[in-house]
Amino acid sequence: MRISLVSAAAALALLSVSTSLNAQRADDQIDARSVALLERGKAARATGDLDTANGLIESALAVDPRNRAGYLVLAEIARAQGLPGKAIRFYREALTLEPNDQAALRGQGEAMVQKGAVERAKENLARLKTLCGNCADATQLSAAIAKGPPATATAQVVPAPKAEEKKN
Repeated sequence: MRISLVSAAAALALLSVSTSLNAQRADDQIDARSVALLERGKAARATGDLDTANGLIESALAVDPRNRAGYLVLAEIARAQGLPGKAIRFYREALTLEPNDQAALRGQGEAMVQKGAVERAKENLARLKTLCGNCADATQLSAAIAKGPPATATAQVVPAPKAEEKKN
């Protein structure tokens, strides 16, 4: 009796696992609706309508979160808006899907330089050089690192004007 219960439970577990694996799509098959929304988002970005582009691409990712190109475009939009931290997060999402994506490594490194994290950008450069040697992406990131983070306007303390002494 005990053996039949254990074997029945094992058979049921095997059946449920094999059924769930069979129903999943391959990673390279992105939902067509997601691709269409991404293309509309790219077109909106090309016209300069970043808010509409952002919304369309986020919708594309809601339809299919494996659409790595969507994360890359969102990261580029964030960088164009001067939001390097947000761009780094989107590049990280793309790298989660494909750890060897050279464009994502370069973009993330450039956003890190823009944010001031030069040492972390150098790690991305080393990884890029391991993947492709001195390819265009590695050269661009190397140039961004050499240029350094952008100078930020800092508040300077201006001394208050001295009160003139009254003459009697």
